[in-house]
Amino acid sequence: MMIKPLHDNVVVKPIVEEESTKSGIVLPDTIDKEKPEKGEIVEIGPGKMLKSGERVPMSVKKGDKIIFKKYSPEEIKIDNEEYLIINESDILGVLEK
Repeated sequence: MMIKPLHDNVVVKPIVEEESTKSGIVLPDTIDKEKPEKGEIVEIGPGKMLKSGERVPMSVKKGDKIIFKKYSPEEIKIDNEEYLIINESDILGVLEK
């Protein structure tokens, strides 16, 4: 089962990266670490509807790897998998290879 987001929302699979030292010791996340979150878009909504009835197309697409504001997403669980629902305006950028 998958969720189809409405308006200008996207469904994101979070990318969890572990930080480690040069010697290979994995560092845990700490509360004072404030950095943007990363994820991969798995579903996108149709876009924002303007008052005129015209729909603004999304500027991101399925499969894009993005960074987004830390406290903006809504967390959901589907089939024991964690996903995030994020408004397009809370996406800070698309990661390019």
